[in-house]
Amino acid sequence: MSAQTDTRPPSPPAPLTKSNDADRLRIVPVRRTGQWAAAVVALALLVLALNSVIRNEAFQWDVVADYFTTTAVLRGLGLTLWLTALVMVLGFALGTLLAVLRLSGNRVLQAVSWGYVWLFRSTPVLVQLLFWFNIGALYPEILGVRTVNLLGPVTVAVIGLTLHEAAYAAEVVRGGILSVERGQIEAAQSLGLGPWRRLRRIVLPQAMRSIVPPAGNMLIGTLKGTSIVSIIAVQDLLYSVQLVYHRTYQVIPLLLVATIWYAVVTSLLSIGQHYIERHYARGTAGAR
Repeated sequence: MSAQTDTRPPSPPAPLTKSNDADRLRIVPVRRTGQWAAAVVALALLVLALNSVIRNEAFQWDVVADYFTTTAVLRGLGLTLWLTALVMVLGFALGTLLAVLRLSGNRVLQAVSWGYVWLFRSTPVLVQLLFWFNIGALYPEILGVRTVNLLGPVTVAVIGLTLHEAAYAAEVVRGGILSVERGQIEAAQSLGLGPWRRLRRIVLPQAMRSIVPPAGNMLIGTLKGTSIVSIIAVQDLLYSVQLVYHRTYQVIPLLLVATIWYAVVTSLLSIGQHYIERHYARGTAGAR
């Protein structure tokens, strides 16, 4: 008899169980041995550095604590903060005007703005301060007014730093204005808005997303840069601690006092900058 052919359809394969899925699809993470080793080494070096700073008696931390909140230091800190705020406000006011002139259609105004930015960015701020401090030697009399001893050290510091910061602020504002889409400006023109109203209501609010980050960096740089006014005897934070250590000869701890105060204020400004950036970045991909 001939063998009967099995006409039954083949049985389907057995379904994969959960354990089989895990065995076949198991994902093995990449071993990052080098990164972990580098992290451990970096952490160990950081601990050693902190231990060295804290336990090194040459830093005289007790002296730092004694002078950290003295009247002279706090008075110098107050002058530093006041000078920073005033210079930033005046510098950005003048810088905004220079940026508008640079973007205007008038060739003369463009040249004046470009020349100002070129001049004040090409010379060190210390040289500018010394020129203003010795303005009486350059121009003994202006419009019938004798300039000798006319400008005090604080006034010289405000003028010199403001004119210097305005050159950089002009480029920051100009870059922010150029970041605004041309269609926004054309839409404002079609609504009949004048140039200054377009700038104030349409352009600048949108440009702030690009202006705030470099402006924040400028603010922090100006805070630290005000220490240069100590060269003309302005009693800012650095000059105040210098007066103390010239009397006590405790140079290192007094410099640490100034350093810590600069670090504290800079950290607070950085936090404020973060929240301002997040405010103007609302609705964008970079908002966090």
